[in-house]
Amino acid sequence: MNPEEFRKEGHRLIDWIADYRAGVAKRPVMAQVKPGEIRARLPKAPPQQPESFDAIFADLEPLIAAGTSHFQHPRFFGYFPANSDLASVLGDYLSTGLGVIGLSWQSSPALTELEEVMTDWIRQMIGLGDAWHGVIQDTASTSTLVALISAREKLSNYSLAKGGIQAEPAPLVAYVSGHAHSSVDKAATLAGFGAANIRHVAVDADFAMQPDALRAAIEQDRAAGLKPCAIVASVGTTTTTAVDPVKPIGALAKEFGLWLHVDAAMAGSAMVLQECRWMWEGIEDADSLILNPHKWLGAAFDCSTYFVRDPQHLIRVMSTNPSYLQTSVDGAVVNYRDWGIPLGRRFRALKLWFLLRANGVAALQARLRRDIANARWLADEVRKTPGWRVLAPIHLQTVCIRHEPAGLSGEALDRHTLAWADAINQSGGAYVTPATLDGRWMVRVSIGAIPTERADVAAFWKLAQDCAVSAH
Repeated sequence: MNPEEFRKEGHRLIDWIADYRAGVAKRPVMAQVKPGEIRARLPKAPPQQPESFDAIFADLEPLIAAGTSHFQHPRFFGYFPANSDLASVLGDYLSTGLGVIGLSWQSSPALTELEEVMTDWIRQMIGLGDAWHGVIQDTASTSTLVALISAREKLSNYSLAKGGIQAEPAPLVAYVSGHAHSSVDKAATLAGFGAANIRHVAVDADFAMQPDALRAAIEQDRAAGLKPCAIVASVGTTTTTAVDPVKPIGALAKEFGLWLHVDAAMAGSAMVLQECRWMWEGIEDADSLILNPHKWLGAAFDCSTYFVRDPQHLIRVMSTNPSYLQTSVDGAVVNYRDWGIPLGRRFRALKLWFLLRANGVAALQARLRRDIANARWLADEVRKTPGWRVLAPIHLQTVCIRHEPAGLSGEALDRHTLAWADAINQSGGAYVTPATLDGRWMVRVSIGAIPTERADVAAFWKLAQDCAVSAH
């Protein structure tokens, strides 16, 4: 494809995306296809000769759009907000079009220096002190892995340069909330802690980590000859958006000399609102934290901002400096390859640059306040409806609900919950994701898609009631 062909087909693709976004509300939210259906309609072998873009575009609707569950739909209430603001989409498009790879500052000075400025803009927006330094990773899963590797190395006196943690005299232990995201356990195991050395700390009635239980676990492990190493506190858990108390947890981390990492992947976006910052009071005592602008804030996936208080420690753990990447300016610049796992890095900062400039902070704050207000409205409607319950505090935009008809309990109630949730999804009128809470199934309603307004939440609530009655 030459530049003129690209110009023509690029305009065509932008038009297709614009039409898709303009009409996404008319589509069923969940893909209405069966397992294997899309694969069966695709050729089993690659084409030997070039195909026209007319043929490629002809397949977009029946194969791609029809086989997609629409995260940008105004009635998408599953998982978490996966916002992809169109301004950020254009930034991502530009990143791909430039085709540069951030191997070093010299390989693309703009890539590095824009990332420095964008992470500092985010730092200012969420009220962090100027001692924090940021880098853009792909996802919270990677960021948490980097945090726990960093914690491992600090508490093992940089065992990677010696015999690794296998040579340590005592196993290292990580402490996480009983409601922490599954990626935290995965990161801890990949970082070498081992599943047997992950402690799931008890939570309180609001599903937040209990500092007293954390202290007891640390003291018990020390008495057993183990080496407490890291604490991962969650600000906005996936299931309920529960908030672990960062300040007392930070005090324990300081007392026992542990690394404190704060996972605020989704809820971190809410810190652009002054009224939400109580959720991470004490954050300045943490060693690292993450928030994903690609969740609620509006950046196109993938874009996870990872902040540390001591970048030199991060560099010591993550740096790589082969001769073919060394340049004469290395001592005067940031080389982000030394701040994470991959050597080659995408120009992700463009997505944030476009998003923040095209919206401004005030518009982003207004949208998040709208979503929080809609969640509280839904919770009020549920509470005043007989047979329905709100199961967790409404800290942000997630509402955990259950329909509890008289006479239904235990596994029968679980079957009923899963049945009406599935009926919602199969209807195409909305999309939700069930989850377990205290051993029983419930439905999470995660409000926060960019086009979602009160009317969409009200339509969901009517659909939920209709499906629950039909399922019973």
